[in-house]
Amino acid sequence: MAVWIQAQQLQGDALHQMQSLYGQHFPIEVRHYLSQWIEGQLWDAIDLENPQEEYKAKRLLEGLIQELQNKADHQVGEDGFLLKIKLGHYASQLKSTYDRCPLELVRCIKHILYTEQRLVREATNSNSPVGGMIDSMSQKYQQINQAFEELRLLTQDTENDLRKLQHNQEYFIIQYQESLRIQAQLTSLATLPPADRQLREPTLLSKRATVDAWLTREANTLQKYRLDLAEKHQKTLQLLRKQQNFILDDELIQWKRRQQLAGNGGPPEGGLDILQSWCEKLAETIWQNRQQIRKAEHLRQQLPLPGPIEELLNELNSTITDIISALVTSTFIIEKQPPQVLKTQTKFAATVRLLVGGKLNVHMNPPQVKATIISEQQAKALLKNENTRNDSSGEILNNNCVMEYHQTTGTLTAHFRNMSLKRIKRSDRRGAESVTEEKFTILFESQFSVGSNELVFQVKTLSLPVVVIVHGSQDNNATATVLWDNAFAEPGRVPFLVPDKVLWPQLCEAINMKYKAEVQSNRGLSEENLVFLAQKAFSSSSNNPEDYRGMTMTWSQFNRESLPGRNFTFWQWFDGVMELTKKHLKPHWNDGAILGFVNKQQAQDMVMSKPNGTFLLRFSDSEIGGITIAWVAENPNKAGERMVWNLMPYTTKDFTIRSLADRISDLNHLLFLYADRPKDEVFSKYYTPPLSKAVDGYVKPQIKQVVPEFATANPDLSVGNQTFMDQGASPATVNHPHAYGIYPPMSDTMLDPDGDFDLDDTMDVARHVEELLRQPVASQWGGQQS
Repeated sequence: MAVWIQAQQLQGDALHQMQSLYGQHFPIEVRHYLSQWIEGQLWDAIDLENPQEEYKAKRLLEGLIQELQNKADHQVGEDGFLLKIKLGHYASQLKSTYDRCPLELVRCIKHILYTEQRLVREATNSNSPVGGMIDSMSQKYQQINQAFEELRLLTQDTENDLRKLQHNQEYFIIQYQESLRIQAQLTSLATLPPADRQLREPTLLSKRATVDAWLTREANTLQKYRLDLAEKHQKTLQLLRKQQNFILDDELIQWKRRQQLAGNGGPPEGGLDILQSWCEKLAETIWQNRQQIRKAEHLRQQLPLPGPIEELLNELNSTITDIISALVTSTFIIEKQPPQVLKTQTKFAATVRLLVGGKLNVHMNPPQVKATIISEQQAKALLKNENTRNDSSGEILNNNCVMEYHQTTGTLTAHFRNMSLKRIKRSDRRGAESVTEEKFTILFESQFSVGSNELVFQVKTLSLPVVVIVHGSQDNNATATVLWDNAFAEPGRVPFLVPDKVLWPQLCEAINMKYKAEVQSNRGLSEENLVFLAQKAFSSSSNNPEDYRGMTMTWSQFNRESLPGRNFTFWQWFDGVMELTKKHLKPHWNDGAILGFVNKQQAQDMVMSKPNGTFLLRFSDSEIGGITIAWVAENPNKAGERMVWNLMPYTTKDFTIRSLADRISDLNHLLFLYADRPKDEVFSKYYTPPLSKAVDGYVKPQIKQVVPEFATANPDLSVGNQTFMDQGASPATVNHPHAYGIYPPMSDTMLDPDGDFDLDDTMDVARHVEELLRQPVASQWGGQQS
C-alpha cells in the first residue's frame, strides 16, 4: 500500500497524470480499496506476449473479483450499504470486461503501477531516504503477499488431494465389502451338493482373486496417497511457520517497538489494519490445514492400514496446534497503552485487541479480560512460567472488561475506560534506587476457546513498564525512568532490564525526540544545542561535537547525581526547560527567537560584539525552568565603557502574570534580538492589544515591567506612572533575588499539589495587585476625585 499512500500525496500536474490512469476500464475506487492486495501481486511475472500465461492472468482476475466481493460483504451501516453496491458493481464490471481477455487486465494494472511509481519517484526524488523506504516497504508487502499466494495454492492442492483420497478410499471400502461378500458366498458353498459347488466355486475363487489383487494394489496406492498428502502438509506447515514468524517476530515486534518509542514522542506507531489482515490470513490458512489434517486422521481411523502414517499425522496435528497457539497468544496485544507515569487515585484507560478474534469467531462467546498491576519481579517470574499464585502489587478498580466485536472494522477489542489504581504495594528498593525508579506493569489476561471448544487458550500480555507516583512533584523523575526505558530497552529483554550507560549520541536522539514532542515543534535540538548539553552533562568546555561521540552517560549522571554546584540533576534541568517552553515559549521557540541553550559566558561574548540594545534569550543555568535576557548597554559607572546585563530568570509564575513578548515590549532599552533583528519585527504579533478606554469613568490599571537602572531610558515612564515597575535587573556580576516594586513575591500557595497553577489563587493575587496599584495613584492625585 506504500505506493498508493504516496500517490495520493501527489500535487498539480503529477496528480492529474495519476488520475487520468483510471476510468471505466479500471475504477480508481478499486485501486483505493484493494491497494494492499494489488501491490502484493506478481504482475511482472506474467509475460504478456505468451498466450500460455493466460491461466495465470485468469487466476489474478478471479482473485481481484473475490477480494472486491469480500470487501463489499464487510460493508455495514448506511454508508456501507452504498459502498457495498458500488463495489459489487465494479466486480461484475471487471469480470465482464476482462473475462475473455485476462491478459489485458494485467497489462492495464502493470501500466498503472509503473506510472504511479514513476510519478512518486519524481516527486520524492528516488535518491532520498523516503524513496528508498517506499521501495523497501513495497517489496516487503510483495514478499508477504507472494507467500500467502503460495500458501493458498498449497492448501488448495492438498484439499484436492484429500478429496481424491477420500473418493479412492470410499471406492476401496466398497470393493472390500465386495470381497467379503464373495468370501461369504464361498463359505455358503459348503452347504451345496458337490456338483453345484464344483460348478460355482471356480468362478467365485477367480473373482475373489481379482478383487483381492486389486485391493492389495489399491491399499498400497492409498498408503502412498496418504504419505504424499502428509508430506505436502509438512511443506505447507513449514512455509506457514516461516510466514508467521516473519509477521509476528518481525512486523509485529517492530510495531510494538514503534509504540514504545511513541511513548517518548516518536512518530505514531501506525494502525494495525494491515497486520490484522495478515494475521487473519494466517489464521484462515492454519485453520483450513488443521481441518484437512483432522479429516486425514478420520480417514485413517476409518480404514487403518499398516505404515508410518499414524505417527506422521500425530506429528502434523501437534505442529499445527503449536502454530495456531503461537498465533493466538502473540496477537493478543495492547493497542492503547496505559499511561507510563501512573498516579494513584487517578482515572486511566487502555485498550486490548485480539488480531485474529474475528476470523476464529472468538466473539461468538465474548471473553472477559482482567487487568492486574504486578511488579518487575513478578513479571520476570511470569515469563519463566513460575507460579506467582495470582499475586498482584496493588488494587485496580474497574479492572474487568468484556471484549466487543466491531463488525464495521472487524476488530475484537476490550476498552478499559475507567480504571483507577487505588493502592500500590512497593518492593524493597535496591541501593540508591528511589520510588520513581521502581517499575511495574499492567498484566492483561483472558481465556477463550475456538472451534466449538476444540482448543482453549489462556492469553496474557504485559504493558510497557509503568512508574507509580502519588504526587505531581514526582512526575519529572518518573518521566526520566520511562524515557530511559523506552529509548534503550532491547527486544526480548528480561523485564525490565536496560543498560546502565549509553553512548551520548543515543541519549541525544532520545531527548531530542522527547523535546520536539513535548514542545510540539519541528524545530528540534541543533548540534550547537547538543554540544551545550554535553558540556553541562560532562562538565566539559569543548565545543567540538566529535569529542562527545564516543562518550557514555550513566543513568546516575542522567537523573541520580546532581550537576556540579547545583541541587538538581541533568534531567531535572532539561525537563524544566521543556515544561517552560511547552507552556509559555512555544511560538518563540518555533520562530527561532530563543537561542536557549547558551551559557552565560557565551551569551556575553555574543552580545558584546553587537550594538547597544542587542539582547538574546537563554535558559537559566542556576534555576530549573528559568529563562533570562542578556543584553549589552553602557556601564552607568564608567562613561564610554559597555557591559552585559542579565535579567533575573523568568519562570512559569512570571509568565502567568505577563507574557514574555509583553515583558520584552515593556523594556525599551532592548532594541535588537541577536544578531540584528528589530525586536518588534519578531515579537509584536504576540503583544497584548492596548487596554480599552475607561468604562463608567474608571480607568483599568495594568502591570508593566521596568528595570530600575534603565528606567530613564524609557520615554513612556514619568513620575506619574512609575507604579508600573514590578521586577528589577542586575548586571552580569550581580546575582540577587527578584525585587518587586509594588507587591510582595508570590508564594507557592498559588500552585496546587501537582505543581500546576491554581486559577482561583491567581485571581486573588490579581485582585490584590489591582488594590495596590490604586493606592499610589490615589496619593499622587490626592487632590482629585477618583
